[in-house]
Amino acid sequence: MADSPKTRYVQTEEPEKSTNPVLQVVYDLLGSVLISFVALLVLMIFFCRQVTVEGRSMNHTLQDKDRLLVSCFNYTPQNGDIVVVTHGKDLDEAIIKRVVATAGQHLTIHYDTNEVIVDGVLLNEPYAVGKTISLPNSTQIPDVIPEGYVFVMGDNREHSLDSRSAKVDLIPVENIIGKAFMRIFPFDTFGSVS
Repeated sequence: MADSPKTRYVQTEEPEKSTNPVLQVVYDLLGSVLISFVALLVLMIFFCRQVTVEGRSMNHTLQDKDRLLVSCFNYTPQNGDIVVVTHGKDLDEAIIKRVVATAGQHLTIHYDTNEVIVDGVLLNEPYAVGKTISLPNSTQIPDVIPEGYVFVMGDNREHSLDSRSAKVDLIPVENIIGKAFMRIFPFDTFGSVS
């Protein structure tokens, strides 16, 4: 008699009861929020920061209490950039100014004629408000900006404590947090900053 094939019995596990669908949605949502929060945190630590403008030194380009995003990743200062600086020589707080001249550039300011000349070219500054005046406690402006430094001024020239003053002086490049690139508040002025 031939052997009959052996019948194999495979024991299967009962399928797990699925979790509550509402609970699953909550878990998924919390996971997405956590991932978004971590991504935003990394972005804000390494690539950009949010700052608030204080004062009127950048009027009419920026207003008091404007909130800006500042790009701080791999930034090299360029003429005309609006930058956030951690401090000047005798200042504790960060300041927001415009880069007027960078390392190696020849800078001349004629206070009597209100002229700012960089590398022999008179700057066209439609953003500047008021006269470019000599400030109290003014500093000696070098003919050539030294390596590793920039010269900054506020757009509101008569009401800005900037590189014209010995309190701020030339700004070491390592003291620049980054370039302001977007206004995020107030919402009616939301957009790029230039």
